[in-house]
Amino acid sequence: MLLRTTVVKNLGSSLAPDGCVRHCRIRANTWCRWRIQARRRYGFLPDDVKSVRSVVNPDVSKIRNIGIMAHIDAGKTTTTERMLYYSGYTHSLGDVDDGDTVTDFMAQERERGITIQSAAVTFDWKEHRINLIDTPGHVDFTLEVERALRVLDGAVAVFDASAGVEAQTLTVWRQADKHHVPRVCFLNKMDKPGANLSYSVESIKKKLKANPILLQIPIGSGKGFTGLVNLVTSQRMMWPQSDDSNGRVFVTKPLSSSDDPELLRHVREARNNLIEQVADLDDEFAELLLGEFSENFDAVPPEKLQMAVRRVTLAQKGVPVLCGSALRNKGVQPLLDAITAYLPAPNERHHDLVQWYGNDLCALAFKVVHDKQRGPLVFVRIYSGALKAQSAVHNINRNTTERMSRLMVPFADQHIEIPSLTAGNIALTVGLKQTVTGDTIVASKSSASQAARRLLELEEKKVKGSDKEAETLILAGVEVPDPVFFCTIEPPTMAKQADLDHALACLQREDPSLKVKTDPDSGQTILCGMGELHIEIIHDRIRREYSLETYLGPLQVAYRETVLQSGCAVDTLDRTLGDRRHVVTASLQVSPREETACDIAYGEGVAENLAPDLKDAVENGIHSAYLQGPLLGFPAQGVTTVVQAVSVQSGTSVAMVSACVSRCMLKAMKQAGGQVLEPLMSLEITVEAEHLSLVLGDLAQRRGSIQDIQSRQDCKVVLASVPLAETMGYSTMLRTLTSGSATFSMQLSSYEAMNPEIQSALVNKMAGLA
Repeated sequence: MLLRTTVVKNLGSSLAPDGCVRHCRIRANTWCRWRIQARRRYGFLPDDVKSVRSVVNPDVSKIRNIGIMAHIDAGKTTTTERMLYYSGYTHSLGDVDDGDTVTDFMAQERERGITIQSAAVTFDWKEHRINLIDTPGHVDFTLEVERALRVLDGAVAVFDASAGVEAQTLTVWRQADKHHVPRVCFLNKMDKPGANLSYSVESIKKKLKANPILLQIPIGSGKGFTGLVNLVTSQRMMWPQSDDSNGRVFVTKPLSSSDDPELLRHVREARNNLIEQVADLDDEFAELLLGEFSENFDAVPPEKLQMAVRRVTLAQKGVPVLCGSALRNKGVQPLLDAITAYLPAPNERHHDLVQWYGNDLCALAFKVVHDKQRGPLVFVRIYSGALKAQSAVHNINRNTTERMSRLMVPFADQHIEIPSLTAGNIALTVGLKQTVTGDTIVASKSSASQAARRLLELEEKKVKGSDKEAETLILAGVEVPDPVFFCTIEPPTMAKQADLDHALACLQREDPSLKVKTDPDSGQTILCGMGELHIEIIHDRIRREYSLETYLGPLQVAYRETVLQSGCAVDTLDRTLGDRRHVVTASLQVSPREETACDIAYGEGVAENLAPDLKDAVENGIHSAYLQGPLLGFPAQGVTTVVQAVSVQSGTSVAMVSACVSRCMLKAMKQAGGQVLEPLMSLEITVEAEHLSLVLGDLAQRRGSIQDIQSRQDCKVVLASVPLAETMGYSTMLRTLTSGSATFSMQLSSYEAMNPEIQSALVNKMAGLA
């Protein structure tokens, strides 16, 4: 074993002279992760790795569960890579362009230089345990951000300092708002020529409707960016220009009267503004200022100001703003200090449901990954109690009990096995074969019943039925967006259909935003995804991970349908099966509504005359009819259905009732007149002024409408709304028009009624008449 240690270490630390730097970096990081695993497998721990996992279960107040979120290419993964390096987890710096970063371990991620799936890593920083999740920035993988933010206590929003708030930044910020996650902002890429601190801070204020609390100001700009001034402590941090330590070594010293007068004046103004802003947001700090430091803000103790900023951040009244350059190894250590200083520990976040479990286990499964040897690996966030290996747990959502064989701490694609993990941590479990994203895990069925009794005693009311008790004690899951693209997928031979079904089942369990269904007419398998890239990645994973060369049909848009006016229909189903006659008559009325959701109402006295099982059958029939619109068979939205009458002969099965109602619904919607709704995408294009006219002309040909044209440094930002069907291959066209200088991002905006001429052409095309 010592021989293997020496060989691997030499491979990792040497630099090949023949241009093999990327290979050596990969081997170096592999060596670091192998040494960490060596403790579990062989019982030894090298001296330089002892700091990585000093305590298996630290005090909950020392834990920080955070996520890195941002627009694509803002520097999330590079920032994460520097955090791992400075914490001692890795001993060499990975690079996104070289494809050797820790968190981007998938082959598709390394080839494309983007993050596709969120990756969790755990490391220590100054006596704190940080559980970090690096999330994607591409809109096709927004579910990865959603389910990460669902279980995290805080987040770091990374911004390109030359661009400020970008399109996907708005999306992830709203997701964090929805889950009430406190944030810290990091203005990255301060070394870029166009980096502008004041512009970025102002864009946070205007576009995100947030209160940015500036805690640092840069020293120098562009290539002259050399350091930072901490406004809380009035200290400056300088990184040497010729840095052989990769940013590990920097000088921190207080500002003095011998420093640049212009810098001193700027720092004094910025610190006074910081103190005034925090005083406006925190009453306790305002009282302190009025009482002791009303005459001299310079005398405000740094620790008092830091405590006030922490209170403001936890109350989500403001967001601390820091700056730096992750690629140039400047400003990441202060960011780590800010994470531990300002973002909450798990016990500072309030989860109402968890209190009913007390010291019993309560955890939420938020991600599933399939491993060829170990089967499904389930990521769980522990909210209360402790999770132990080789123990049985109860899944409330599935009402099943499963045995967890192993428990691990996640380190990207490498994991460390541990015997137990306490509340506040993120764990990786092996053996939970039925658990999926959004399921609530508890110690046992009796534990859930006891928690329900505690809740009922407090509310002083009785809840009848175990189902009601289970619903009361389920943690909120993850909202899954509807797919916007779909295509057929076929195996190379019919003998491989079962293998394809297995692969799709595994991928669908990993990624709930992937939908798989079977066409009822042709029997073909339909793959539904969030975008072109999403489906391309799924296709590539099937080829690489499951060794299946599948064939994809042409990509199609997932339209929606609605009705134009009111329509009524009456339908009777009279069928004899065996010696049993089934007779149902249904009368329904459909009409359009402004809201996108579909609604069900009952005429006077109808609901009261229906037995509960028949009422459920009627509603099931209506909901199944909503899944297939009257024109093209796309799901319907914005429809109200009024059940005017339902007559059921004795002995008729509920399945026949649902079938009759569904058929009657289709007749009513056809009578009301169908309307196709097409998805519109919000498009944000950053382009140089000389290419603006070409881009605008191309958008006009794509039925795009221009919302606004803004100026950003030396570029123009075009905000437009474009039908999704017209965005096929847009990235290639945009690169051609602008010689590769323009960038764009888009996200689903809304569904709008299609032009009658275009709708007619689409209907003919789908019917095979065009």
